[in-house]
Amino acid sequence: MTDKSASPPSPEPSFHPDPATGPAPAGAQTGPSRRRVLGALAAGAAGAATGAATGTASGASAAGTPDPLITENQPWSTTLGEGVDVTPYGLPIHFESDVVRRNVPWLTAETISSINFTPIHALEGTITPQGCAFERHHAGAIELSKADYRLMINGLVDRPLIFTFEDLLRFPRETRVLFMECAANSGMEWAGAQLNGCQFTQGMIHNMEYTGVPLRLLLAEAGVQPAGKWVLVEGADASGMSRSLPLEKALDDCLVAFQANGEALRKEHGYPVRLCVPGWEGNMWVKWLRRIEVGDQPWEHREETSKYTDTMADGRSRKWTWVMDAKSVITAPSPQMPIAHGPGPLVITGLAWSGRGKITRVDVSKDGGRSWETARLSGPAHDKALQRFYLDTVWDGSEMLLQSRAIDETGYVQPTKDALRAIRGENSIYHMNGIQTWFVAADGRVENVEVSS
Repeated sequence: MTDKSASPPSPEPSFHPDPATGPAPAGAQTGPSRRRVLGALAAGAAGAATGAATGTASGASAAGTPDPLITENQPWSTTLGEGVDVTPYGLPIHFESDVVRRNVPWLTAETISSINFTPIHALEGTITPQGCAFERHHAGAIELSKADYRLMINGLVDRPLIFTFEDLLRFPRETRVLFMECAANSGMEWAGAQLNGCQFTQGMIHNMEYTGVPLRLLLAEAGVQPAGKWVLVEGADASGMSRSLPLEKALDDCLVAFQANGEALRKEHGYPVRLCVPGWEGNMWVKWLRRIEVGDQPWEHREETSKYTDTMADGRSRKWTWVMDAKSVITAPSPQMPIAHGPGPLVITGLAWSGRGKITRVDVSKDGGRSWETARLSGPAHDKALQRFYLDTVWDGSEMLLQSRAIDETGYVQPTKDALRAIRGENSIYHMNGIQTWFVAADGRVENVEVSS
């Protein structure tokens, strides 16, 4: 470490006050806007922290030591609790009130066209509760009832059709676990370590169990003509959100979804119907889906020309870069989840995903990429879905530079940020899937940093 001038971050997102504009909102990076660590820790610095955890977890009280929470009666064991009708729709207990989506107000001028972030640091497993799944709106979240819902298919089809919500329920349906990631997830990291917390650096993502009708069945009902090569998908909100989609993808795995995690979509996620485009950037998952037009070429609308294209170092822009490549992040320890228990057994955990298929391996480094250990993958591996990983280890209290790298079933290996910049420059805000680095201080606090390659 050559730069230790910045004070260690607090467990909550921290910031520097701006004397001109007042305090910056939660999520701003502690210290300089771009903090680069010049060189990883010495290979042996974290070496003693390797190996599996053994014995009793650190901090457990020895048998026979009086603990009043065990040996004495407590209010919750001597009084009656709430009845079954107090909360007809179950909500998280107030002790978990900090596990919420968070906005970074200075990112956008208005919340109507803005984004908030999934608290991935505070969640376990892989399924994102709907109430925690991030929001991205271009004209706000609208209210559209099932009774008023209509979906039109037109263009190069034999039979232009209009479906009601009830019509959709008559088609065969499928249920699939899928991740959805905004193309701008981690976008500020193109310019270096910016926001202090994985909720803010990688939190434009969710993973839910979607239920709906395969799009190919609806297109078959309308009868796609031979000249049809593309479809335009359009939403019902005031932004007129629309994207061009190759017909091959539409006929492959796209889902016209009306449920998530076993219940109706939430308003902010497109109730009553949205499109799911597995593995592809979230902007294509059009909410409040109202129209599908079949054509012989892409429409070149705003959201696929001036937006959601990747501007290269020479000023040219790549387009049609729909797939979200393999990516991972350690969710704990992380800036919002510091190590609070001191040296001893430590569980390092995180999430990995790929728009090209299943995750087959995740490696974890404690020394900034000098050496790697293979993490344990937990739970079933779903196609184009989040994968939870764990590394059970013992921490000796030394500083660490934590990294994870994902490998998917195509053999693609998650690159470093510098490797991406060498090819694409720093002009883009989309498709940043570089390896994330967390600096863990000796006192357990964690900060977003970078290491030189």
